[in-house]
Amino acid sequence: MGDEWELKAGISKVFWGQTESQHLVDVINQTDFVEAIDGEEKLGQPMVQLSLQKDWGTVSLFALPYFRERTFAGLDGRFRGPLRIDTDNPIYESQDEQQNLDWALRYMHYFGDVEIGLSYFDGTNREPGFVPDMDGTEPVLRPYYGQMQQTGLDMLAVVGATLYKLEAIHRETDREEFYALTAGFEYTSIGVLNSVYDIGWLMEYQYDERDEQATSLGQNDLMVGSRIVFNDIDGTEVLIAFIQDLDNSSSRSGYIEASSRINNNWKWRVDGWFFSSDQPTEPTYLLRRDDYVQLSLEYYF
Repeated sequence: MGDEWELKAGISKVFWGQTESQHLVDVINQTDFVEAIDGEEKLGQPMVQLSLQKDWGTVSLFALPYFRERTFAGLDGRFRGPLRIDTDNPIYESQDEQQNLDWALRYMHYFGDVEIGLSYFDGTNREPGFVPDMDGTEPVLRPYYGQMQQTGLDMLAVVGATLYKLEAIHRETDREEFYALTAGFEYTSIGVLNSVYDIGWLMEYQYDERDEQATSLGQNDLMVGSRIVFNDIDGTEVLIAFIQDLDNSSSRSGYIEASSRINNNWKWRVDGWFFSSDQPTEPTYLLRRDDYVQLSLEYYF
């Protein structure tokens, strides 16, 4: 196969990653925290992408000329903490603020039944920190967007009916340097009890070197779940998962995702998140009363 060059420019969404419970290496697009807490919903990112496809793999270079700030729920929205996040007055480490030129590089290739991705990102951190401040007499949190350098590895290995998944990162900022990973497997039972249904069994371990200082929910946690695929013409699927904090038995969460087509144009979705924690130091403690179930209707044309 000869050289295959591809050049794209515009606003786009790019996904990196393999694991189910969280996506550590996925750093190109900003998270839309209003639409979903799980990081699955993203904002479009202005970019120029140059890709080269060869026999030895695909290399993609990204130039990201404009940064989009993370969205957060307002006073009447969910999910939110006890203090309002002042999204009108963010703080940037870079003097160029939203015009800082970020860039990223990714290599991806298949080695038999193994898919490996290696990535590097240098630019504005999509995950903000928070600085306490006052808006008049109201205490608020101002988002702080520092600069970061992140090296990432994602891997998917297919062994029979089992998928082995891994995401690992090393991230460095002006405030910290740490490693984090998510690793696990998904085993699928085909045609359970001579039916048309497939059932997948999932388990993933989440680790963050920062421990209690981690900004993610999974710093030493175990996720177990099941994916039910109905194999019908409407593409019906249900995913149920439970996440247990291994350091604190009272801190746990769970979620459900289900979807199916109604006809050629309409599709329904159900998404639910559930939280439990008794320790104020745990990230899930702020969300312990924010359990929710959402029903959505989507129209395609």
